[in-house]
Amino acid sequence: MFSARSAGSALVVVSVLIGACGRKGPPLSPFMRRPITAGDLAAARRGDTVDIRFVVPSANTDQTRPANIERIDVYALTSTSRVSDLDVMMRGERIASVEVKAPRDPNRTIDPGEPASDLQPLVGTGFDQGAPADVFEDLGAAAQAERPAARDEHRPADGDPLLGPSCQVPTRTYLAVGISVQGRRGQLSRQASVPLAAAPPALPQPAVKYDERGVTVAWQSGASPAPGEAAGARLASRPIGCSLPEVAYHVYEVASAQPETRLTEQPLAAPPFLDQRVTWGTERCYTVRAVRSIGALSVESEPAPPVCEKLTDKFPPAPPKGLVAVASEGAINLIWDANTETDLAGYLVLRAPASTREFATVTQDPVRDTTFTDKVQSGTPFIYAVRAVDANGNRSASSPESPAEIAR
Repeated sequence: MFSARSAGSALVVVSVLIGACGRKGPPLSPFMRRPITAGDLAAARRGDTVDIRFVVPSANTDQTRPANIERIDVYALTSTSRVSDLDVMMRGERIASVEVKAPRDPNRTIDPGEPASDLQPLVGTGFDQGAPADVFEDLGAAAQAERPAARDEHRPADGDPLLGPSCQVPTRTYLAVGISVQGRRGQLSRQASVPLAAAPPALPQPAVKYDERGVTVAWQSGASPAPGEAAGARLASRPIGCSLPEVAYHVYEVASAQPETRLTEQPLAAPPFLDQRVTWGTERCYTVRAVRSIGALSVESEPAPPVCEKLTDKFPPAPPKGLVAVASEGAINLIWDANTETDLAGYLVLRAPASTREFATVTQDPVRDTTFTDKVQSGTPFIYAVRAVDANGNRSASSPESPAEIAR
C-alpha cells in the first residue's frame, strides 16, 4: 500500500521524465563521406623530371561508392632529413591539382557488394575513379631548395664537436590527398621520395640485332664518373663511411605518341637485354637509361637516342633430319623427322638422277606431312633430299641425301 508521500514522489519522477522527452539537444552536423587514399603512390625521377603516379580513389572511408571526390592535390617537400606527413602538408608546396569525375549527389552511394550498374553517373571531365593517373614535375632550383623546419635542428650549438660531411642526400618527398565535393580532405596517401643527387649522364645510342629468339639490345656500359671528376682520375681505394652510388640500367620501349614503357623489372648490372617478344612485321624502338642508386632511392639519366628496327623474318628453318628412302613396287617411299619451328609451312621434296645429281622439285607446293610417295620407273637410281619452308617463304638448306632405286 502506497503512502501519500511515496505517491507524490512517483508523480514528480514521471513529470521529470516526460519533460526530458520533449527537450531538443544541439543539432547534429550532417555526415560527410571522405574518399579513401590515392592508391599505390610512386615517384620515379628521370633526368630532371619526376613522374608521380597513383590510382584515383573509387570508394569512401566507409567503403561506399562512388568516392566523394572532385580533385586530388599533390604536395612536395625537399629536405635532407626524414619528414612526416604533416611536414609535407604544412611546409611543402602544392605542385598539382588533378581533376576527378565527381558524383552529382555525394549522398547517393552503394554499399560494398552491390553491382556497379547501380552507381550514379559521374560528372566532370577529369580522371575516372579507379584509373591510374600521372603528374610530372620538372625539378628547378626552387624544387631542389630545402624548406627550413620550424626550428633549425641541424645547426650545432656552441661547444658541440664539429661533424664530418653528411652522407644524407637531399630528397624530394611527395604526398597525394583527395578533396571531397565539399572541399574536405580525404585520407593521405603514402609517401614517395626521389633523390636530388646529380643524374648520371645519358648513354650513347644502343645497338639492336634480332633473330627468332628475340631482340638483343646492347649499349656502352661502365660506371660514370662523378660530376666534375675526369674519367680515369679515380685511384683504387676502399670507401670509408659513405658508400659510392651504384650504376645500373633500365631498357625502355619507345612508341610514337605513347609514353615510354619500361621493359626491365629490375635495373640490369650490365648489357645486353633480350626482348623475347618477336612479331614479324612490327617495328620496335628502344632506349636505355642509366640508373644511379643511392640507398633505397634511385635517379635515372636522360634517355639515350632511340634505335628502331623493323622485325623481318629472314631466318630459314633448320634442314630436316632423318630422311630415309625405301623402294617398293613402282614407288619410292620417303619419311623424315618433323621440324619444330612454330611458323613452319611444310616441306619440299627434291629428286635427282644419280648419274647427273641435278635436283628438281617434286612437290611444287609444300607438303605438311613428313612422308611422301614418289612414283618412278624401275631400274634408275635416284637421290632424294628435303627442304623445310616457313610461312614467309624462307627455305632451309637441303637435308642429308638419301639414295634409292626400284629394282627391275
